[in-house]
Amino acid sequence: MDREKNIELAKRSIIDSIWKEAHLEGIGVTYLDTKEIFEGRTVPGISVDDTVAINNLKHAWQFILDNLDAPTDLSFIRQVHYLVGSAIVSDPGNLRMGDVGIGGTTWKPDIPDFDDAKARIEELATRRPTTTRDALELFAYLCRSQLFFDGNKRTAQIVTNKVLIENGLGIFAVPTQDKSRFESELISFYESGEPSSLIHFLKETSVTCYEECKTETHPDPALEALKAKSVKEIADDEIAASKELSRSSRIRTHHPQER
Repeated sequence: MDREKNIELAKRSIIDSIWKEAHLEGIGVTYLDTKEIFEGRTVPGISVDDTVAINNLKHAWQFILDNLDAPTDLSFIRQVHYLVGSAIVSDPGNLRMGDVGIGGTTWKPDIPDFDDAKARIEELATRRPTTTRDALELFAYLCRSQLFFDGNKRTAQIVTNKVLIENGLGIFAVPTQDKSRFESELISFYESGEPSSLIHFLKETSVTCYEECKTETHPDPALEALKAKSVKEIADDEIAASKELSRSSRIRTHHPQER
C-alpha cells in the first residue's frame, strides 16, 4: 500500500481503533462514547480514569502519526508508554523493576533487562523489508515481556500500528467480537513462548489493509519470473507460442479425429 494511503486509512479509522483498544483492556465505553471523548466532550457515566485512558490513546496515536520516520527503538516505545499511561498507570515510560502477575495463568514474566530489551526491539524493528509478520512479532514480544507495570497491550498495539503504517502494511486492531479468542491465544503464547498461532490469528482477523498490500509476503513466482525477463525475451516467447499454435491448427486440419 502507498504510505500516504495508509496514513489516510489510519486517520479515518482512528476512533474505531481507539475504541477497540479500550475494549480489549476492559474499559467500558461504546464507540459513540469514544467519539465524544475524542472530540473533547465529557460523557456522563464515564469515569475520570476511563476518560483519561481514551484521551491518552488519542495522544499516543497523534504521536506516532507525527513521528513515523523516527526509529522504533526502546526510547520511542517508552515515549509511547508514557503517553498511554500518563496519570493512570504506575511509573509511566519507565521499565518495571518488580514482579507482575498475569490474569488467567500462573506464568510470570522476568523483570526486564534494559540492554536485552533494547537489542530485541532493535532486531525486530529493523528487519528489511518489513513484513506484517515482523510487526506482529514485535507486538507479541512487547505483550509477553511486560516491560512496564501496566498498559503493555495498549502500548504494543500503538507501536505495532506505527510499524505497519510507516511500511504501508495497514492498521492493527483486534475486533471486539474476537476478544475471547485473542485472550486465549495470548495466554497460550505467554505459557509456550511460541508466537506462530497468535500471529496467524492476528493476521487473519486484526490487520485491515487495502487489497494491494495483502500479498506482500506471498509473491507469485510466475509473476516474479515474468518481471525478470527482458522485453525481447517476452516477445520471443510470444512469437514461439504463436508458431506452435499455428502448427497445431494445421495438424488438426489435415488429420481429423476418427469417429
